[in-house]
Amino acid sequence: MITSTPKSYVVGITGASGAVYGVRLTETLLSMGHTVHLVVSTAGWRVFKEELGFAVTDREGFLNDTFKGHPGSLHYHPVADIGASIASGSFRVEGMIIMPCSMGTLSAVANGASDNLMSRAADVMLKEGRPLVLVPRETPLHAIHLENMLKLARLGVRIIPAMPAFYHGPQSMDDLINFMVGKVLDNLNIEHHLFRRWGE
Repeated sequence: MITSTPKSYVVGITGASGAVYGVRLTETLLSMGHTVHLVVSTAGWRVFKEELGFAVTDREGFLNDTFKGHPGSLHYHPVADIGASIASGSFRVEGMIIMPCSMGTLSAVANGASDNLMSRAADVMLKEGRPLVLVPRETPLHAIHLENMLKLARLGVRIIPAMPAFYHGPQSMDDLINFMVGKVLDNLNIEHHLFRRWGE
């Protein structure tokens, strides 16, 4: 069933290259009226600066300014806050997306190492049987990376590598970013119009 009613989702942004993916995903969910519980890893904040030029001193203020003007609700959780609401299975959300997902975070999730809020929230998705989507961004991949992805895929985790397609005739970087965000939304059954589908 396609989702149009506002829901709550956890979004994780790690230190993998491609922070813009997580920013666009968060913007899109908020623009649809959804609630986003956002977790950014320490390395993720570094990538914000290196890739997007965001020199952040006040993290919560920065996020509120970046994502203001949308009908949805944003809740930021520091990655060290292991007691946050999203660390408990009794707190209801529809699912979690880590976009982009570093190989370190992917490994932590695959091996149940709930040593921070990002990996703990992902572990909650697994134990509660809720949708978990990981968007790894790394190349080349070695055997440990692939084995960890296979382990998670066998547990029902959706692995959507950051591999944008070209059949929809992208004309800009935004088109490529939107394609990847759209593929994530497709896997969560969230209606969107971010790219032209094959046959349209």
